[in-house]
Amino acid sequence: MRRGLVHVLAWTLATGAAVTLSWWGVHTVMAGTAYDPPRALPLTAGDAKAQRSEPPTASATSRPAPTRTPTPPPSRPSSSPSSPSSPALPSASPTTRSPAAAGGPSGQVKSYDTDGGRVVFDLGKTSASLVSATPGAGWSMQVWKTQSWIRVEFASGADRVSVFCTWHDGPPRVEVGTY
Repeated sequence: MRRGLVHVLAWTLATGAAVTLSWWGVHTVMAGTAYDPPRALPLTAGDAKAQRSEPPTASATSRPAPTRTPTPPPSRPSSSPSSPSSPALPSASPTTRSPAAAGGPSGQVKSYDTDGGRVVFDLGKTSASLVSATPGAGWSMQVWKTQSWIRVEFASGADRVSVFCTWHDGPPRVEVGTY
């Protein structure tokens, strides 16, 4: 009987030590990660009318119009208001919002719907930023960012859809490719 209690006590201590060590390791790794909070873009009356005329998508929701003017996010020193033209391949369907609707003087917000998901960029005069990227059902997503380009790739099995935004040699431009 005493021998059994010693084994149970030893097993309990070893298990408790292993769980504590595992929790500490995971906690340390997760505490070191930083996530950018998502930015919500306010809808204007013109945007709401345009959305009603389009067929609803899986991510479409209906929201009431804002009753007050939202405060703009902190401005980025490298971007200024502009209306650059952005070529898009036939598989992308950009939706444009005005700089005021984007919440500040950062640029033109454009959305690109693909087979793999949806990508939204804030396109400034000399740079761009990723607002959001949402994979479709059954698709996974990976994002790469550098000083002069952003790439979002959606994958489902052997299918790949890539949305590539570059601005290293001029105003931002977006290309969508399927391979």
